[in-house]
Amino acid sequence: MSRTRVALGASLLLFTPLQAWGQAAVEANSVSDEETSQAKALELFKTAFTQLRGGFVDQVDAEKLVESAINGLLTSLDPHSKYLNAERYTENKAQNNGEFGGVGVEMAVENGLVKVLAPIEDSPAFRAGVLAGDLFTHINGEPVRGVTLAEAMDRMRGGIGTPLSLTIQRGPEGKTFDLTLVRELVKSPAVRWRREGDVGYIKISGFTQQTQPGLEKALMALDAELGPRLTGYVLDLRDNPGGLVKQAISVCDTFLDQGEIVSTRGRSTPSERHYWATPGDLARGKPIVMIVNGRSASASEIVAGALQDQRRAVILGSQTFGKGSVQTITPLSNRGATRMTTARYYTPSGRSIQALGITPDVLVDAARVTPVQSSATGGADQANPAKPVDYQLTRALDILRGAALFAQPPASASQQAQLLIP
Repeated sequence: MSRTRVALGASLLLFTPLQAWGQAAVEANSVSDEETSQAKALELFKTAFTQLRGGFVDQVDAEKLVESAINGLLTSLDPHSKYLNAERYTENKAQNNGEFGGVGVEMAVENGLVKVLAPIEDSPAFRAGVLAGDLFTHINGEPVRGVTLAEAMDRMRGGIGTPLSLTIQRGPEGKTFDLTLVRELVKSPAVRWRREGDVGYIKISGFTQQTQPGLEKALMALDAELGPRLTGYVLDLRDNPGGLVKQAISVCDTFLDQGEIVSTRGRSTPSERHYWATPGDLARGKPIVMIVNGRSASASEIVAGALQDQRRAVILGSQTFGKGSVQTITPLSNRGATRMTTARYYTPSGRSIQALGITPDVLVDAARVTPVQSSATGGADQANPAKPVDYQLTRALDILRGAALFAQPPASASQQAQLLIP
């Protein structure tokens, strides 16, 4: 019996290192196969590159050919990965700092055309007389119908001192004219604010290095102006294409005392991260209604998803864009960079944003007001054209004021009696 046990124990001891050796051999073969496959792919690319360099009808610049190949590799993966040459990489860094070469307009895409929301003060567009409500039909001679907001912004921006030609449609009659502007270094405020009666209205147009400081400034200014009359905040993220994720996380942290903000998950372990709020709500618990639309994307959706899941804000508007992926920019030796999707975002409840977007708590589509063309007697009513009404903002204000009304303590019997006395 003892010999049997010894023999069995020896066989087990022998099997364990053999099993480990076998597993290591399988892994080594897997790595070897991958390296072989990669070597074959690179050899194929080298062959094609040599053929193009030597056989194409015109002389081909080697660096441009490689850059095009890198861009092709990246764009074949997903719509958000691409190659940035040295010029575009420099522009990208400037935009993240809130500075870029442009003409200074805040834009949105409406009915297939680019609409001016407002010219930035003292910008080339402002000085040339571009007005809110103007429509751009062509940028540098190319029609813009059907372009996305991001594509329109790319066309508008460029090197400082370079010309930009615009075809502008203005007014109810649709009169068009051409305008040529020269791009300048534009510092675009990421945050604007104003009071809407007893409500603080804050518009965040993008997430740059200036967003969090601008938000804190807005909160302090509105609190100082309205004091105890302040009933809450409208946070407007419509037409906000995104930007720096760290800034989006900071914006969430501004309104949250605790809890998860967002998590990222990717193929590699370092890409799996969780971001948490720290104590301190600069809005001091005041109710928030956030407005979003189909052009609210990326970092905007992180903020909407976090404040919705943490029940810190009511989300109002229409379904957001659905860009929930993380892009990592990695510099290259030629001063360019690769922009590659490395992970996806998930809201605190575990929802994926990618291709799905954020569904508002209160669905309100943007409505357009058509001016009255004639009076009841049939004559033209040109004296009082209808002023466009922002129904989404109106609904947000109604929700906040309704919440403030229900939050008030009930009136005493004497107060109720006084209200009933004519």
